[in-house]
Amino acid sequence: MPFADPTLVLDLAQYRRVVAHCYDGLPDEACGLFAGPVGDDLLPTGVVGEVYPCRNADASARTYTIDTGDYLRADRDARSRDLDIVGGWHSHTHTEAYPSATDVAKARALGPNFVFVIVSLKRAEPAVRAYRIVGDEILELPVRVEGL
Repeated sequence: MPFADPTLVLDLAQYRRVVAHCYDGLPDEACGLFAGPVGDDLLPTGVVGEVYPCRNADASARTYTIDTGDYLRADRDARSRDLDIVGGWHSHTHTEAYPSATDVAKARALGPNFVFVIVSLKRAEPAVRAYRIVGDEILELPVRVEGL
């Protein structure tokens, strides 16, 4: 596994912001981006420095596309903080927090070091799971929420 730390680490405020954005997006899927530091090897450390809720340009309950303008604003802000866009999230409104075939295809295009997070709203409590997609392989990463 190429990460210096293969655990995705969010603080409690970041976690709450991500989950709240997913609920706010209902009935559509919600999406956003994570920024974080990268190591000397240019690989994400796993620590999230900032979260950027974005608009779902698809305005759909089944698919999402991060709004281009939101992506550019997030990238600009992350760079001003010496961070990089290292991952993203989207919600599954009625299914488990596991990548669909569509999710795998999108993740493949982003590269194997992009952290791909799915927030399932299927049950009373949200489920947050993180993955890296390497070719056809789906690798789950532990998620730690500091302060929870």
